[in-house]
Amino acid sequence: MTSESVETGPTPADVDVVDVVVVGAGQAGLAVGYWLQRRHRSFVVLDRESELGSTWRHRWDSLRLFTPAGFSHLPGLPFPGPAAAAPTKDEMADYLTAYTQHFALPVELATTVASVDQDGDHLLVTATNGRAWRARDVVLASGAHSRPRIPGFAAELDPAILQLHSRDYRQPAQVPAGAVLVVGAGNSGAEIATELAAGHAVQLSGRDVGHIPQLGPWTYPLMRLLGRPGASLARRALRGGAEPLGRIRAGELEAAGIRRVPRMVGVRDGCPLFADGTTAPVAAVVWCTGLSPDYRYVRVPVLDDAGQLIHRRGVTNWPGLYAVGLPHQSSITSHLVGGVGTDARHIVQHPTRRQTPRQTPQRPRRLSRSETGRG
Repeated sequence: MTSESVETGPTPADVDVVDVVVVGAGQAGLAVGYWLQRRHRSFVVLDRESELGSTWRHRWDSLRLFTPAGFSHLPGLPFPGPAAAAPTKDEMADYLTAYTQHFALPVELATTVASVDQDGDHLLVTATNGRAWRARDVVLASGAHSRPRIPGFAAELDPAILQLHSRDYRQPAQVPAGAVLVVGAGNSGAEIATELAAGHAVQLSGRDVGHIPQLGPWTYPLMRLLGRPGASLARRALRGGAEPLGRIRAGELEAAGIRRVPRMVGVRDGCPLFADGTTAPVAAVVWCTGLSPDYRYVRVPVLDDAGQLIHRRGVTNWPGLYAVGLPHQSSITSHLVGGVGTDARHIVQHPTRRQTPRQTPQRPRRLSRSETGRG
C-alpha cells in the first residue's frame, strides 16, 4: 500500500433516493420542508450545523428581530407570545427547533454538503461524510448570509486596529478601548453602533436605509404588502438599492452620540479613508457590510462570473435546481422569516407544474435585473 489515498465517489449502496433534497435547515429550508410535507413528497433537509437555529444563536447577544413576532413566523405555526413583541435571537432559534419538532420534519444535522452534481436525469447531493442522496429536485436553502463581505482594502488597515465582522461580533467587551468605526448603516450597523456607543466614541459610516417606525395597527398590512411578489413598494425600494429597514431612527443615533461619517472608500496611512477625503484614527473597525451566499458546492452551471446564482424567482435554468431565502427573490421580505414561506410554496409548486421532459440544458445566459427580480 502507498501513503496516497484514492478518492472515490459513493457506491449505489451508499446513495439514498428521495424526491427532494433541501440544503440548509434555517427558516428557508424548514419552510420548504413544510410545503413538501403537505404535498406528500419524500425529502430530507440537510444542515452542516450540529443544532437547529445555530445561525441565530451565534449572532450578537443583544440582537432582536426588527420585524414583529406577528409577522416573524413560518407557515403553519404562529410565533409564541405577543404579536407586537420583537423576538430575541435565541427565541427565534428556539422557535425553529420547535417548528421542526412540531411538523416532524426530516432534518439531518452535522451534514455538510460537498457537491451537487448531475446524475443522469436526476441530481446527486454528496456530503463530506461520504453519504449521498439522489433526487429529482434540489432546493438550495443554505442562505444568502454565508461568507462575510469585507472590502479588499481592509488588509491595508494598521495591524493594531481590531477588525470584526458583524457575524463574529457578540458584545462590546470584544472591542478595545478607544474610538470605533462601524462600517455599514443598515439594521446591523445601526444596532451595533448604538450598543457600542455606551462605552466608546463611535463613528458610523454609510448611508441611511430607512427604518420601521413604532409598531401599530398598520404594521401587519404593511408587512403583507411588502411581502407580495412584485409589490410596487418593494420595486421602488430595490430601484433605490435599499437594504432591509431597521428599527433605529437617525435621531436615536444622534442621541446616542454616534457621529455619522461618509462612506469608507479605502485606507490612508493605515487609517480608514472616507469619500470626502478625510481619515479617522480608530482602535477598532466593525464591518457591518453584509454577507454573501456560498454556492461553491454547486457543480452544475447556474452561477454567474461573480458566483451569484442565476435564477428567476428561485427557479434556475437547470432542471430540478431551485433556491429559497435569497434577498429580493420575489419581494423585499423574501429573506425574512415571515417572507420565506411565500417563495417556498412557489418553488414546491413549480416541479408539479412542470410538464416537459427533462433535457440537458445549455449554459444559462445572464438574466437582466428585471428578470432576476432585482430591479
